[in-house]
Amino acid sequence: MPTVSAVSRAHGLFNLIAGVWPLLHMRSFVAITGPKTDYWLVRTVALLLIAIGSTQLAPTPSVAKGAAASSKRGGPRHPDVSTSAPQPARRLGLLTAAGLCAIDVIYAARRRISVVYLLDAAFELGWIALWLSTSRRRKPRSRRR
Repeated sequence: MPTVSAVSRAHGLFNLIAGVWPLLHMRSFVAITGPKTDYWLVRTVALLLIAIGSTQLAPTPSVAKGAAASSKRGGPRHPDVSTSAPQPARRLGLLTAAGLCAIDVIYAARRRISVVYLLDAAFELGWIALWLSTSRRRKPRSRRR
């Protein structure tokens, strides 16, 4: 079973590359994905993917481990970091993939965007499957004796 950290890093890299591509070489991006009427929208989505990808590449699980260890030693615990820190990474990955997949399918079906976006939808479904296969942290049950 893949870890949240591993899926987050892989998905982050994928999103980062997808965001950087149209900014570095719009001509090849348009050649593959089809003609665009609003280049500002392509750039906006690209910057959002870069922001999401960069966030996914951040090492949040290790920060959570450090905060938990600090708390065990009696030190202050950061209020924004909990032992369920992987959950925001998981949520970001799932919602990003689900949103992009929905847009790809809906607008490719309406012929507003190229059907090549259905290939991206397939990738997004793969990310959703990977994210769903990551384990969730569960609160340990207290044993009654």
